Amino acid sequence: MSVNTIVPLTNVALLASAVESAANRPLELPGLVVMYGPSGYGKSLAAAHAANLHRAYYVECRESWTKKAFVIAILREMGIIPMRTLSEMVDQIAEQLSRSGRPLIVDDVQYVIDKAAANVLTDIYNASQGTLILIGEERVPASMSRLERLHNRVLEWVPAQAASLDDVSALAERSYPDIEIADDLLDAVNQRVKGCLRRVAVNLYQIHSEALANGWDRVDLAAWGDREIHTGQPPARRG
Repeated sequence: MSVNTIVPLTNVALLASAVESAANRPLELPGLVVMYGPSGYGKSLAAAHAANLHRAYYVECRESWTKKAFVIAILREMGIIPMRTLSEMVDQIAEQLSRSGRPLIVDDVQYVIDKAAANVLTDIYNASQGTLILIGEERVPASMSRLERLHNRVLEWVPAQAASLDDVSALAERSYPDIEIADDLLDAVNQRVKGCLRRVAVNLYQIHSEALANGWDRVDLAAWGDREIHTGQPPARRG
């Protein structure tokens, strides 16, 4: 994905700035950045932009992963053949981070932190003194507070922000340039979904489909009328 294809949303800019600061920090400062917030706020989009901008290694965690699966995934992203033991693999990762100077982005990090695999992150950081970017859900700061060796290595906490009207407008213009969606409708959508970008995207798709079906080149709140705004809730059963 090209950097130019990323919509310049609030959380994209927040994370990019934090990564830039961490990558250029004085040597005596810690090198962890943590972005956290509700699902659907565009954190992975921000991570994708940061990965492109800084040529970062990027790993998206899975709930089923063990320590070994986690480090193998990082080495696979680095293009390195894993050695036999977990300790050797951690050393391989640390050496590559030190040698390359490239950040490591760990997305959905809650799946690692909630397990003993969190200690592997600390080992990787201690051995490399590199820049590690952890992306996760709202509970990540509380989970990390129980892991003092990891928690005290955080340079910057970045709480993900709910989408603003400017974010929603930018997403609409980039995704569907063939129709104009008025600010009053975009604001109504954003208010109903409480700033969740993923649900904003679903509604923009529905609005665009309806506009094409009706031959609209512009749609506002009045034109949308009583049509549904998708909030993630299933429709009520009709009696």
